[in-house]
Amino acid sequence: MAKKNVVIGYLGSQLDSGLGAGRWEKWRPTISLVAQPDVVVHRLELFHAPQHVALARQLSEDIAKLSPETEVRLIPMPAEDPWDFGEVYATLYDWVRAYRFDTTREQYWAHITTGTHVAQICMFLMVEARFIPGVLLQTSPPRKQREGEMGTMTLIDLDLSRYDRIAQRFQAEQHDAVAFLKSGIATRNARFNGLIEEIERVAVQSRAPMLLAGPTGAGKSFLARRMYELKQSRHQLDGAFVEVNCATLRGDGAASTLFGHKKGSFTGAMADRAGLLRTADGGLLFLDEIGELGLDEQAMLLKAIEEKRFLPVGADREVASDFQLIAGTNRDLRAEVAAGRFRDDLFARINLWTYSLPGLRDRPEDIEPNVDHLVQQVGRESGRAVRFNAEAKVRYLAFAQSGRAPWSGNFRDLSASVTRLVTLAEGGRIGLPLVEAEIARLEWLWEREAPVAAPSTGEGLMSALLDAEAIDAMDLFDRMQLSAVLGVCAAAGSMSEAGRALFQASRQARAVVNDADRLRKYLLKFGLSWDRVAAAR
Repeated sequence: MAKKNVVIGYLGSQLDSGLGAGRWEKWRPTISLVAQPDVVVHRLELFHAPQHVALARQLSEDIAKLSPETEVRLIPMPAEDPWDFGEVYATLYDWVRAYRFDTTREQYWAHITTGTHVAQICMFLMVEARFIPGVLLQTSPPRKQREGEMGTMTLIDLDLSRYDRIAQRFQAEQHDAVAFLKSGIATRNARFNGLIEEIERVAVQSRAPMLLAGPTGAGKSFLARRMYELKQSRHQLDGAFVEVNCATLRGDGAASTLFGHKKGSFTGAMADRAGLLRTADGGLLFLDEIGELGLDEQAMLLKAIEEKRFLPVGADREVASDFQLIAGTNRDLRAEVAAGRFRDDLFARINLWTYSLPGLRDRPEDIEPNVDHLVQQVGRESGRAVRFNAEAKVRYLAFAQSGRAPWSGNFRDLSASVTRLVTLAEGGRIGLPLVEAEIARLEWLWEREAPVAAPSTGEGLMSALLDAEAIDAMDLFDRMQLSAVLGVCAAAGSMSEAGRALFQASRQARAVVNDADRLRKYLLKFGLSWDRVAAAR
């Protein structure tokens, strides 16, 4: 059984006006509703101001002539000021909340052509909030006004999945925003692209803290600034972008730098200082390497995030700052919490949206588009047009995407490498000899770093032995336990020695002691062997 059509709308005191015979020669939007050849309006809920009751009755009589099947209900909507948003909204809201909608038998159209602009906006809000469970209805006059021409009507469904034109615009805008976050680089890594798409949605829809994890040079700072610029372009932020590396904050100066201080609060405090949190009021604060903050500063930061208020050093009164926080870290903050070096309540507060940015060597397919982008960028900055020749580019990418290139500095290494190539290119061409020289330079640099980069801790060994997906799939308990076991293995000279250290208590109660076998079986649970562990130390 087809549902009945119910229209809810305002009387147009100007557009619907007319009491004489001439009224039939003009376009009247409410009349056009019932005069559409293929649409039947079964009921019309018509709001009108008390002073327009005569016009409302005349309109009801005219509708009865054109569409006898349409029931017209005249509803007085008293409002002292029809342009007062609060008054109009409250009056409409009260009526809607008392109205008995029957969505199983009726479908509802909210007419937004008539009424003051304030009334039209309020009607839109009622539909958008689903207080009126229907769609918007817009009527339009004919291009040429002739007697009998009733114009057109359009139904507008605010569900974007069904309103294709708006949905297409929305999708295009989202695509542009994702490209903006990536600086227009056509990255190919599926995991990274999916991560950036979700970050875009969160960035434009949420003001909650965000945590960006990943190795040094993975682009955390760059991405935080791009998110700020995206939100600023959407008029979601009007304050500044404030960035600080927490590793540079030490001792008494850390609290002063972040939260400010009062003059004379400590030796050397010659004047009041606002602090970075107040500087970021209305904007975005990026705290890189947040795991380096001291516990006292962590407690103060938690209060500032939750209450938007904090106490500067030496002050008697709190100050306010409404900032959005993005934090960055190259540490596993879960392990830091377990070790007592990071507050669990602060971690819980900033862990709502956590994203782990992969390093460059985990995205080999993205090296080529980033190289192309950097060549153009560095060339523009130097005022030169520079290009690879075909053979040189193949050679450079083959090395860059191989296991010989660890990219320990991630994009900092890549940017420095491309900058050298562009700067030294003769005649605007990067040739094979220049690429060979650059490869030799990179190998020399990474060879010097190798002793420092070798994993010597349990966490480092785990990262070297297992891929990121396997680690992410582990429970925190298993990850912490495996990290501790690998730490013991790293310090032991043999599997038996590591076994004795790990099972020093329970081995005393065993009749047959085989600590090495117990360790071997434990490692096997994670697909590891002693030989692999020993080789990676």
